[in-house]
Amino acid sequence: MGTWDIGPFDNDTAADFSYRVDEAPAEKKAEVLRTAFREVVETGGDYLDSDLAVEAIASAALLAAQCPGGEPVTTSYGPKDPLPPLPAELRPAAVEALDRVLTEPSELLELWEESDGEEWKAGVRALRAVLAKA
Repeated sequence: MGTWDIGPFDNDTAADFSYRVDEAPAEKKAEVLRTAFREVVETGGDYLDSDLAVEAIASAALLAAQCPGGEPVTTSYGPKDPLPPLPAELRPAAVEALDRVLTEPSELLELWEESDGEEWKAGVRALRAVLAKA
C-alpha cells in the first residue's frame, strides 16, 4: 500500500476507489459506499484486509462531507465529480464500519500502530463522531 499521509484519500487504494466512485452512475454512487461499509462489517471477527478498511474510510469521508460539521473532501485524490446527496440511512453503516476498522484483527490498524498511528486513529474517530451525531 502506497501511503503518503494520514487522510482518508492519502493512499493508493483510496485514490483507486475514488475512480470507481466517479465511474458509477449518479444513482449508483450511494451503493458503492454502502458496499464498502458492508464488506467491512461482514468480516465480523475475521481478519480485516487493509484495502477493505481503506475503502470504508474513504466512503465515510465522502458521507461525512455532507453532514453538519463534516469536512469537505478537497484532495485531488478524491472523486473528481461531485456526489449527489447521499441517503442519511448510510450513516449507521458507516459508523459500524469505522468501529470495525479500529477493532482487531484489522490489518490497517496494525499497520498504523506500527508507525505510531495515533493521529490517524484520531482522524477516523473524528469521521465517526460526525457521522454518529448527524
